Amino acid sequence: MKIIKQELQFEESLKQRLEFICEFAKVIPKFVNGSIRKIDKTNLSYIEPHKVIIKSITFLVFNYSTDVYVSNLSRKIKLSELEEYLQNI
Repeated sequence: MKIIKQELQFEESLKQRLEFICEFAKVIPKFVNGSIRKIDKTNLSYIEPHKVIIKSITFLVFNYSTDVYVSNLSRKIKLSELEEYLQNI
């Protein structure tokens, strides 16, 4: 079984919005690009979300989405609420 990994690039406007929010919250983000993983000779694939690490917390984001997931995909907040969330932790 061969797994093919393709790195995804952050959508530029999403990255700028996140940088802008972090600047207002006076924190420094670390960005890690997501990827697509495909199993060769099948139609199975997995989209690994982009990661934004802020204050030792990993936030997961997808291109063209307005939601931010906190630590895993079961807990999400709106991108517009991220600044307030960062100030409360």
